[in-house]
Amino acid sequence: MIKIVPEIDAGSGFCFGVTTAISKAEEELAKGTRLYCLGDIVHNSMECERLEKMGLITINHDDLRELHDAKVLLRAHGEPPETYELAKRNNIEIIDATCPVVLQLQRRIKKRYTLSSPQIVIFGKPGHAEVLGLVGQTEGHAIVVASLDDVKLLDFTRDIYLYSQTTQSLDEFHEIIQYIREHISPDAVFESFDTICRQVANRMPNVSGFASKHDLVLFVSGRKSSNGKVLFNECRRVNTNSHLIEGPDEIRHEWLQGLETIGICGATSTPKWLMEQCSDRIMQLQQ
Repeated sequence: MIKIVPEIDAGSGFCFGVTTAISKAEEELAKGTRLYCLGDIVHNSMECERLEKMGLITINHDDLRELHDAKVLLRAHGEPPETYELAKRNNIEIIDATCPVVLQLQRRIKKRYTLSSPQIVIFGKPGHAEVLGLVGQTEGHAIVVASLDDVKLLDFTRDIYLYSQTTQSLDEFHEIIQYIREHISPDAVFESFDTICRQVANRMPNVSGFASKHDLVLFVSGRKSSNGKVLFNECRRVNTNSHLIEGPDEIRHEWLQGLETIGICGATSTPKWLMEQCSDRIMQLQQ
């Protein structure tokens, strides 16, 4: 039996924002600093476990309220203004690893809201950390839409300013823009701002091409990753023999039968070392 050596997608793995956040955490931990992180630093349980073994302590917002005189890292997703205000009151030093793309988006939304308090709409996942940070720039008044059905509930007689969570689908965003244009009152203003991160958006066609050239695709991602869900759905659309796995232990021997090529790819929250472990596991299962 000839072993199949899996191909790991060179374009998969951590985006710039996640890489920066993890580097900042590693730098602080290397100094022996007691470092807290507000929420999972990345939506990948195995990477979180690796950093926890180095000393990173993950906390939630309730924990933050009780914390004083400490050092806390804010992950790439960003936080609403009240998090910074709380940190100041509790004498907490912030290590701010908010992604520059997210930070710029927060500022744009805050400026627009401050100018005229209009109907600000954010295309994104309700409750997602990045979205909570964006809504916080409007004192909680922004409207979050997750689908076209949500868009239909907007007030089309009022001005609409549309933004997007940075990791959303570009195609879906354009569908929403088209729908609003067709339904907005002639007396109302509609402006849309393409705030989708191109480093993420460009992965869609890349992962599509990668998935199409393999008999089996293993998409490695934490199941909590929004970006992972979007990219995996694209993999499965192109190649029905695609499986979402969180790590090497989920790979099944029966998946590997009768194949000529195997591809391994992942989300912007997937570490390269984890994809390499999955490749090693495939080689072991073929022995």
